[in-house]
Amino acid sequence: MAFSFLYLAFRALLGALVRSRRGLDVKDIELLVLRHELEVLRRQVGRPKLGMPDRALLVAAAVHLPRPSRAVLLVTPRTLLRWHQALVRRRWRQPPGRVGRPPLPSEVREQVLRLARENPRWGHRRICGELRKLGFIVSPTSIRRLLTRAGLEPAPRRGGPSWREFLKSQATSIIACDFFTVETVFLRRFYVLFFIAHASRRVWFAGCTRNPTGEWVTQQARNLGLVFSDQGVGFLIRDRDSKYSGSFDEVFRSEGTRSSRRRCGHHRRTPSPNASFAPSARSAWTGC
Repeated sequence: MAFSFLYLAFRALLGALVRSRRGLDVKDIELLVLRHELEVLRRQVGRPKLGMPDRALLVAAAVHLPRPSRAVLLVTPRTLLRWHQALVRRRWRQPPGRVGRPPLPSEVREQVLRLARENPRWGHRRICGELRKLGFIVSPTSIRRLLTRAGLEPAPRRGGPSWREFLKSQATSIIACDFFTVETVFLRRFYVLFFIAHASRRVWFAGCTRNPTGEWVTQQARNLGLVFSDQGVGFLIRDRDSKYSGSFDEVFRSEGTRSSRRRCGHHRRTPSPNASFAPSARSAWTGC
């Protein structure tokens, strides 16, 4: 009896609201019924599989809905971010198969290691020249990587402070620079140049562009050159990217700062000079 009375009362209330001018419209009743049916289906059906047209329609329509109404949709803001990350990964995913240079023949590897052990004062470029005389064409980069994997120290310099000791003693006067990328909603990639102090981990954002050329990077160095000069910066660590042209180094050289080109992770005992970039770049990328 109680349930029947509540049902009749609720039915009469809806009828009164529909008949009144300021009450509910027939479309509102239809939306209420559809939302309730959707809620019933959610309790009975598992996670639906949406195709690309379904995703595009839901995303385009959800933008124009008020924020409270988005909570009842199948697509949440976190889902939209996950879809965007999947699109970025799909765009920049490498094709399947073997990538990189082919491995060196065993005969060449043995010859490189023998020359390095018998001549401890020879560097990878000297070994490359000697192999060319013997008829073996090997790049200096391949020789350096092979010596690194074999645990052979770089030559000819073996004494003096290590890279780790140098960083600790000169930490207050060292800065480093590098790029990180940000993907927009429409899969457009932007490059962000920033500098970081090795001792305090303070970060300076130099600029953001879609096409980082050598002239653009040099101009950002001019904008921050006086700032670094006033703080007593003596060393700038950077990688061997072609965007760092000679004019870029000249800007810092004129301010009394020496540029050091390092290949990150070039030796197993050498710490990466840009290792402190990872937490700062990740935080900045998340904020963007």
